[in-house]
Amino acid sequence: MHSVPRTDLIQYRVEDRGEAGRVAYVTVNNPEKRNTLGMPGKRAIADTFNKLAADDLLRVAVITGAGDKSFIAGADIAEMKDLNAEQAEVEHTLTHVANESIQMFPVPVIARINGWCLGFGTELAAACDMRIGVDTAKFGMPEVRVGIPSGMEAVLLPALVGWGKAAELIYTGDIIDAQEAYRCGFLQKVVPAAELDAAVEKMVSSILLGGPRAIRLQKALIRDWQRMSITDSVWQGIRACVAARSTDEPKRMMEAFMARKRK
Repeated sequence: MHSVPRTDLIQYRVEDRGEAGRVAYVTVNNPEKRNTLGMPGKRAIADTFNKLAADDLLRVAVITGAGDKSFIAGADIAEMKDLNAEQAEVEHTLTHVANESIQMFPVPVIARINGWCLGFGTELAAACDMRIGVDTAKFGMPEVRVGIPSGMEAVLLPALVGWGKAAELIYTGDIIDAQEAYRCGFLQKVVPAAELDAAVEKMVSSILLGGPRAIRLQKALIRDWQRMSITDSVWQGIRACVAARSTDEPKRMMEAFMARKRK
């Protein structure tokens, strides 16, 4: 295992799991401000994930917030309040750039939500592939309460929680608890704080059971599903399954499956 701090605000380590590959752990490190992030932090998220994306042995990544109170409690309002229109375009674009680096990441990303998850934090969690939260976590999209609409990766919310719930969150700015976030489909799992790491590890371990190339093809295919029609998605799926045959991974794993069945 080795640890490499990317910046003071974003840190990461990469854990070597031997033949299973590597797992990256990314931490937003601003606990004094509930892990809120301004433009430097958003740049650092994109830089970190873009760097990690070059690791061909990486199998999965986990992102969380430092401490035990907050995942990411939003953007830096103190930074945002005095921005003119031109500066605001830069800031909001960086929100998208940070989130897109996760969406475009070649392997699954799990959000380990350990507390407050608001605004930019909710968008970033939505950009992840799966979300596991503590039972004390709080979620919300409060942008309208500070004079701006919810934009950028808020567009992912309707697919996760439905149009009605997404509209409720972005129009009201109300905060919901972890149980409600689970019921509406935003969280895949909600657990007590003492069980958070074990729940994340169980999901990581399950992903590691899949074929490395198959998982990467699946991540790319999910991105295609988000932008394609059903018909085009079906044909893209056929192409992905065919592409999997460019290595011996399917044959090896199917033979191992059949050998287990015979025992």
